[in-house]
Amino acid sequence: MTPVLASPRNAEGWRGLRGRPASLQWASLILVSALCVALLRVAHVPAALLLGPMAAGVVIATVQGSLGVPRWLFLSAQGVIGGMIASRFSLSLARNIACGWKLYLLVTASVLGASCLLGWALAHWRVLPGTTAVWGTSPGAATSMIVMAEAYGADARLVAFMQYLRVVLVAVLASIIAHFAMHQVATASNVPWFGPIESVRFGETLVLVFGGAAVGRLLSIPAGALLVPFIVGSAMNFAGWLKPELPPWLLAASYALIGWTVGMRFTRDILVYAMRVLPRVLVSIVTLIGVCGLIAVALTHLGGIDPLTAYLATSPGGADSAAIIAASSGKADMGFVMALQMVRAITVIFVGPPLARFIANHTGTTHPRT
Repeated sequence: MTPVLASPRNAEGWRGLRGRPASLQWASLILVSALCVALLRVAHVPAALLLGPMAAGVVIATVQGSLGVPRWLFLSAQGVIGGMIASRFSLSLARNIACGWKLYLLVTASVLGASCLLGWALAHWRVLPGTTAVWGTSPGAATSMIVMAEAYGADARLVAFMQYLRVVLVAVLASIIAHFAMHQVATASNVPWFGPIESVRFGETLVLVFGGAAVGRLLSIPAGALLVPFIVGSAMNFAGWLKPELPPWLLAASYALIGWTVGMRFTRDILVYAMRVLPRVLVSIVTLIGVCGLIAVALTHLGGIDPLTAYLATSPGGADSAAIIAASSGKADMGFVMALQMVRAITVIFVGPPLARFIANHTGTTHPRT
């Protein structure tokens, strides 16, 4: 890894936030987040409550902040998002998904095929080392891709950079598209942040989202912290046993935790290391986003899906980010978006390792460890 001490600013003794009290760093993070959210909301950008903290996390990380969102908080936030998605599912929607399974598989295969072709090209032309290109271009389950990339011999640092830079770019682009697709955007003044709560249902919802997230983590299910509350909550919602109740303040806190977690993964070390391959990484990301965009266009024209829903469903970013933006827009079909995102994420988890080995064998790149 390129040593950070080689940086001229470090040679002069510039330390940024490194070594500063945690309380000062958290105060800086919250202040920068509030400023970013305010600016984004003034510009009527959807998902400002996600993008603002994400941007603030990048800022704090690049000035050598040493903060990190505790793992259990990040997983709990994912559980809240899973509960939010479950609250928007209906029995009729489940029937539509069951009837349209061929479409889901076709779109998933198309996105995965495009990412594999791009990964093969980058590996074949030695644009990126070894099988790094394969894992870095995998469209979904970013954290799982990073872990498996390291286990199979790829450069996990560069894979992390590619994955999370793509998550940020997809989220920003999706928010811009949602902005132009919306007729009206809710502002802070008309959101009942601390409105009345049905205490019993709220308590049951907390058990669902936090308990489900814990179960997903304990069982080592890919994206389980989001999937378990989503699946269990959807089933309970269908049966009429529980309609998840998630007040705006809890959703906002969850958005912030997810945004901070993604943003603060862009550490100064990773950015310095990746700077020399940044143009190539950006080209690969933009290419994959463009290909997925073309698939979304085809989905709109051939499947009758509205453009925003099609884009969010096929976008190669995080499922939690897609869910937040879909919820913020008020126009996207969240059921369709999340079904496609989840099917793709689970597919990538299972087919990623054999695909990496196959591409390595056919491009002459460094073979992954077994």
